[in-house]
Amino acid sequence: MSFLRFLMLLSLVVWLGGLIFLAFVEAPTAFSPGLLPTRHMAGSIVGRSLDLLHYVAIVCGIVFLVASMVYNRMARGDARPLAARHLLIMLMLLLTLISQFEISTKMHAIRTEVGVIDSVPLDNPLRREFDRLHMWSEKFEEAVLLLGLVALYATAQAFG
Repeated sequence: MSFLRFLMLLSLVVWLGGLIFLAFVEAPTAFSPGLLPTRHMAGSIVGRSLDLLHYVAIVCGIVFLVASMVYNRMARGDARPLAARHLLIMLMLLLTLISQFEISTKMHAIRTEVGVIDSVPLDNPLRREFDRLHMWSEKFEEAVLLLGLVALYATAQAFG
């Protein structure tokens, strides 16, 4: 049973740690003036990292759900299929899937079509759409992080 708790915590730590690192270390560093030759390059690096993080998150979410549901059955004989932490993780997974397969996909398509996004005028419809999608991408990642912190707390409480 401690292995199941370990899997649950590990999956949350990896997922949340990846989000925190991307948002507070990698993205600000990549976009800091003078570090990379262009903002386009910084966007490519951060975009690719976000894509990979989303796939890691999907695996972490699945591992968490399976381990947590088995833990509930074994530790508590709990017949309830879903606890609050399960619903939080499912919502995090849903937001991550939408971000990866809707928002990021559209952003990549626009970047492929226009090339360097910073060279596209702000009033261009594709630039406006890219900026709108970027805003939603950030909001989704923020929501996943906040939900993840609540899920981590709920998980810690379940072990109490």
